[in-house]
Amino acid sequence: MPLQNKDGLNMKYSLLIICALLFFSCIPLRIAPAIKTDKVMVAKKFKRKLPKQHAFIFEDSKDANEFYNYVNTKYELNHNNVEWNVPFVIEGETFFFSFYETEIPDKTLNFLPFLIDAKLEQEGIDPLFEDAYVSRKGNWYLAITVADDKMKDCLKPEYIKRESILKYLRDLRIEYLNTDNYFEALLRKQ
Repeated sequence: MPLQNKDGLNMKYSLLIICALLFFSCIPLRIAPAIKTDKVMVAKKFKRKLPKQHAFIFEDSKDANEFYNYVNTKYELNHNNVEWNVPFVIEGETFFFSFYETEIPDKTLNFLPFLIDAKLEQEGIDPLFEDAYVSRKGNWYLAITVADDKMKDCLKPEYIKRESILKYLRDLRIEYLNTDNYFEALLRKQ
């Protein structure tokens, strides 16, 4: 029985490990941010399509349009201007919030389907896994902007009543995420 060369054996193991990593791994192309509770930042820096105002941002674990339904019911808007300039009062002063539902998907590149299809194409067979080259998983967020009656950005760090507004928004977030029947929110308001 011939003795194996250590370098040849190490090379085989290295090649085997590289092949295994190639075949069974995915490369993340984009990872959505994880927000534990909430985050206040310029909305446009969070997602380009959002306005250049500061926003109160949190992950939305509910279905699409649930926040719309919550706001519509809680503030009795009858489907009029539900997403824009919804009035609320803090310490006798009226403020207006607007909200944006936005998605940031996780995106990964999958090698195995790509390699299988490449082999199939060499054999003259049409690709089977084209849709599986890149996988996406949606992550939904709500971004809420707040303005006063002079249309000033109320979530800017230097705004005088910023902390009171943030407390109101945090309470709103908690109530929204913990409420299934939005008429409960309406009753709590009264």
